[in-house]
Amino acid sequence: MISIERILQLLPHRYPFLLVDRILELEPGQKAVGLKNISINEPFFQGHFPGKPVFPGVLILEALAQLGACALLSKEEYKNNLLYLAGADKFRFRRVVVPGDQLLLEVELIKIKGNIGKARGKASVAGALAAEGEFLFALEAK
Repeated sequence: MISIERILQLLPHRYPFLLVDRILELEPGQKAVGLKNISINEPFFQGHFPGKPVFPGVLILEALAQLGACALLSKEEYKNNLLYLAGADKFRFRRVVVPGDQLLLEVELIKIKGNIGKARGKASVAGALAAEGEFLFALEAK
């Protein structure tokens, strides 16, 4: 298990945009499994949507991208890089995610060529698939 302190070392993100709370499994440069706890205290719920809070789908994608960044940046050869989300392919949202849910995030790095990479991710809540798809990322030296 990887603690929040290690996640903060790997990622430049901070509140309110850090979207990975814990990493349960990590194979550097290959894959990771992590958690995002969905709390009503998060600021975007004020406007998304009043009276019917829904975790934005784009933030599910961002959480998966951040977990993928942790998987890659934990490998020694990539530790001095930043990763940027560069695109999404075949991404689908399957269920609404609401406060009180816990997202189980799973990311597998598919390939890296030069400074561009591709990953596959899925997010689920209590065993029910919430989102899945592939995303591209770009590496930049710090």
